[in-house]
Amino acid sequence: MQKISTLCIGIFACLVLPCVVQAQKNSQQTLNPGAAFLMVNPDARSTGTGDALTGLESDVNSQFANGAKLVFAGDMGIAASYSPWMWDLNNSNQRVNLGHLAAFKSFNDHNEAIGVTMRYFSHGTVTFRDQNGTEMQQYRPKEYAIDATYARKLGNRYSIAIALRYIRSDLGQGNYNSLSQHPASAVAGDISLYYENYAKFDPAGNRFCWGITFSNLGSKLKYTDDGNRHAFLPMNLRIGGGYTFVNTPEHQFTILADIQKLLIPTPPTYKTDSAGGLTDEILKGRDPNRGIPEALFTSFYDAPGGFAEEIREITAGGGLEYSYKHQLYIRTGYFYESPTKGWRQHFSSGIGLQLQGLSVDMAYIIPTGNSLYPRRTLKFTLAYNFGRYNKAN
Repeated sequence: MQKISTLCIGIFACLVLPCVVQAQKNSQQTLNPGAAFLMVNPDARSTGTGDALTGLESDVNSQFANGAKLVFAGDMGIAASYSPWMWDLNNSNQRVNLGHLAAFKSFNDHNEAIGVTMRYFSHGTVTFRDQNGTEMQQYRPKEYAIDATYARKLGNRYSIAIALRYIRSDLGQGNYNSLSQHPASAVAGDISLYYENYAKFDPAGNRFCWGITFSNLGSKLKYTDDGNRHAFLPMNLRIGGGYTFVNTPEHQFTILADIQKLLIPTPPTYKTDSAGGLTDEILKGRDPNRGIPEALFTSFYDAPGGFAEEIREITAGGGLEYSYKHQLYIRTGYFYESPTKGWRQHFSSGIGLQLQGLSVDMAYIIPTGNSLYPRRTLKFTLAYNFGRYNKAN
């Protein structure tokens, strides 16, 4: 039986193997960016709410969804998150893991903040084979990203942030099927805007917030020296918000929703030859080999299926968080992606405990139907937030 980590790496390796030229010429037009681990939410707290992150109360892990939230997160904080990816299918020699570290510090009377994070994804051991199925070598692919974020308030309710990110994607080295493959690096950035308010300017009143983030805007990943096989980063637009409709000293209920859209080219539909084989001539859609600025703007109208297909490229997540005395947290949510665009669909549940700034969170993901999301995914987060700052000025 083929190692399960081969399935994990397949999405990434398809960007650099020769067979991908034909694989991408299909009727599904699934978006396949490089360094797709950047789209995986490492935080157990927000995973429990269906990956709806923007509307949650700000903390140190807010940097993943919206760095502008850091100025509302308190004095400083640190966090460590871990997920044994598909843990029930792992063994001692075949570990697929996601790790994440985060820290931040506010200054200038909570009007500014800086944050740093590091993500690391290990794909386990992958067996490389040639077109005849002959084993060539075993490799341990890995990817990581290091971020730095600066956030600043604009008045009492608004804030903005920028982030810089270095990405390293090592999926394999050597010659495969007459193609030389090597690790790739890229530099990217995020831009975020956030708004938060309380009813009647009362910190104990109902809380409302929303935010927007453009993330992973940066250079392509060059896994090979062939210019036709460079991969876009998962450039992404996230819009979300939350509303705390019950906010008493004992009970808090918050409803959350986020939508996202990848800002990369949609693969076109290709013409077929007289024998029914696919050619390189485009029938519908646009040439996917574009520059970064062009790809960002045309990603809203380049799908071969028109507006209906563009709508299918939008993912949605929603959830609910209940808090008892800001000590016990119970969460649930649902995430949806179209079956023709990746088929990630799952329920999620989570629980958290917090005492004097120290919090422990756990989340469990339950895929639905024929979802391609890895089954039995667990996430854990340990965090400490100093002096969380929720005062409404």
